[in-house]
Amino acid sequence: MNVLMLLENDYEKDLRVKREVRALHEAGFRVTVAAISRERDFPPEQRDNCLLYKRKIPVFIYKSSVAALKLPFYFNFWRKYVREIVRDYPADIIHVNDLPLARIGLEMKKAGNVKFVLDLHENWPGLLRNAQHTRTLAGRLASSDKQWVRYEKDMVQEADMVITVVEEAGDRVAALTDRPEKIYIVSNTIDTENISFYERQGKNREFTLFYGGAINKHRGLQIVIQAIKILKDRNVPVSLQIIGTGSYRKVLEKEIEKNDLSSRIEFHGYKPLTAMLEMLSHADAAIIPHLRNENNDASMPNKLFQYMFSATPVISSDCISLKRIILETGAGFIYRNDSPSELASLLEQLSHNRDMTGERGKKGREAVLARYNWNHDRKQLIDAYKNLSKTDT
Repeated sequence: MNVLMLLENDYEKDLRVKREVRALHEAGFRVTVAAISRERDFPPEQRDNCLLYKRKIPVFIYKSSVAALKLPFYFNFWRKYVREIVRDYPADIIHVNDLPLARIGLEMKKAGNVKFVLDLHENWPGLLRNAQHTRTLAGRLASSDKQWVRYEKDMVQEADMVITVVEEAGDRVAALTDRPEKIYIVSNTIDTENISFYERQGKNREFTLFYGGAINKHRGLQIVIQAIKILKDRNVPVSLQIIGTGSYRKVLEKEIEKNDLSSRIEFHGYKPLTAMLEMLSHADAAIIPHLRNENNDASMPNKLFQYMFSATPVISSDCISLKRIILETGAGFIYRNDSPSELASLLEQLSHNRDMTGERGKKGREAVLARYNWNHDRKQLIDAYKNLSKTDT
C-alpha cells in the first residue's frame, strides 16, 4: 500500500517522523513524504525509506497557518502541493502529522478510496491557547480557540485512525470520538539500536545541569534560572548548560545578565544529536522544566528518553505524563513546576548527596532498554496500520 505522509516541518529535523517512515517502509508500505523547506524547492529524492518531496513555503503562508481556519492561503498551498504529488504517486493512506493539515487528509478521504490517519504530536488547541503569539490582539483575531476546538473534534471523528504520543493524550482524544478503539499510542521513544551511548563521566566540581530542546516560555527555563539565582545567594555551586534555539533566549539572557549568572549558565545553540549526547554524559543531571498546561500535561518529549538512555538522572516539573513515567521508573526527581524555591532546595540536596543521582540514572537506562524504546512503539505503529488495512474506508 502507498502512504503519503504530510509534514509541516523539515523532515531532516523530525526524528519521530523519520522513525515512523522507516518502520512503515520495513513493514512493506511504500512511503512518500511531503515536507516543507524555508530555503528553496528541492527535486524529489528517493531515500532509503521513502520518496521525499521538499517544497519551499513562502514566509507569509507559513505564518498564516495559525489563521488557517479563517484564511485560505495555507490550505491552498498544501492542496496544490498534494495534488501534484498524487498525480504521479496515488496514495491509499494519507498520514497527517499534527492537527493543522487534517483538513487536507479529510478532503483526500472524501475524494477517493483513501484512508485518513491523524498523528497528533500535540494538543494543538491547548498549544495555541498558551502560545505567546496568539495572546496578542492580532493573534486573537487570527486564531479562534472555539474554532480550533471544534476543528479538532471534527477531524478526530472523521479520521480512520488517530495516533497520540502518550496515554494521557490518548484519553483526552478518545473523549472526542464515538470510536475510541481507533486511538493508538505511539510514543516518542528512541531507537536504542541507532543512538550513541557515552559512558558517564566523573562528578563535576559544581553540580551541572543539562537542558536540550526548544527555548520558549512554556518550556520553563526561567524557573531554572530563578532557582540558580537562589542557589548563588546560598553559595551552592550549580551550573546549567543549554542546547537549543528559540525566540525566548533573548529574554532569558537579559535575566541572566541582570542576576549576574553568566558564569553559571551557558547557551550552546543547536547541536547535532551525537554532540548533544556527548555533552549530556558530562552533566550530573538533566532537566525538563516544562510549565504545566493542558498540552504539557499530556505530552512526551523525545528528550526524556534520550536522558534516560544515557543513564542521566532526570529532574522534571510535575507535568502529569512526565511525573507518571519518572516516578514509575524511578528515573529521577519531581518538583512543582512554578516553584523556583522548591527546585533550588532539590538541587541543593542533590549537590550534597550525588549518590542519589547515580542510582536514578541507572534505573532510567534500564527502563528504556526494557520498555520505553522504539522497538516497542514501532510494533504499536505497525499493528495499528495492519488493523487499518483490514478495514473498509
